[in-house]
Amino acid sequence: MSNIRLFFKESLSLNLIAKLDKSQSHYVNKVMRVKVDEAFSLFNSSGEWEAKILNTSKNIVEFNITKQLRQKENIKELWLAFSPIKSNYFNFMIQKATELGVTKFLPIIFDRTIVRKINKERLEKVIIEAAEQSNRINVPSIEEPQSLKELLNNEKMDLIFTDLNSQNKKLNLAKLTSNPTCVIVGPEGDFSEEEREEILRFEDVQPIKINENILRSETAVISALSIVNYSLN
Repeated sequence: MSNIRLFFKESLSLNLIAKLDKSQSHYVNKVMRVKVDEAFSLFNSSGEWEAKILNTSKNIVEFNITKQLRQKENIKELWLAFSPIKSNYFNFMIQKATELGVTKFLPIIFDRTIVRKINKERLEKVIIEAAEQSNRINVPSIEEPQSLKELLNNEKMDLIFTDLNSQNKKLNLAKLTSNPTCVIVGPEGDFSEEEREEILRFEDVQPIKINENILRSETAVISALSIVNYSLN
C-alpha cells in the first residue's frame, strides 16, 4: 500500500464505493501516479481505511473501501485560544499546533491583537494537510474569531494561562478535570492588564510561565503545547 493519506469528509465504511474530488484525484492519479488496484488510505473521525482504486475515468479517481486500518480515536480535548497573527507565521503556527494534538482552534481578538480577520477556508486546508502528514485521524476544527469575554463566559474548560508575570513553572495535573484543556496564548503585544485580571478570575485557571524570555506568538504556542502535551502524556 502507498503511504498516501487523505482526509475524506464524507462518511466512510467497509465496501463503500465513492469518488475523490477533482483536487485529490489529480494528486493521487497525476502527482503520486497510483494505479488501478493499488491502495492508499482515507481517514476522518470514523477512523482510517484502506481504499483501492477501481478506475480513473475522466481523471476522477473512483475507489472501494476494502478494510479498516484504525478505529475512531477517543482523545483528550486540547484547545488553543490564540490571537491571529500575520499570514506566514500564522500558517506555521496552525500547522505545528495541529501536529501537537490541538482538537479545536479558538481565535481571540484581544485588546492588542493586530490581525483581526482570519481566512478560515485557507486555515482549514492547512489543518487538513497537517493532519494528513502527522498521522492524525481527528481533524481539528477552527471557530470564528470571538472576544476574550465570550470565550470565558461560554466555555467549560480547564484554562492553562501562559503568563509572563507568573512565578509558577509547573502544571498541576491534579487540578485538571474531565473538561477540555484550553491553552490560552496572548497577542504579540501581550495581554493587557485588564485581560490578565479577567483570565485570573476564571474559575478553572492555571497560570504558568513557559519561558523567562519574551517569545513570539507562534513560538509561545509551540512551547506551551509541548509542555502541556508532555505533562498530559
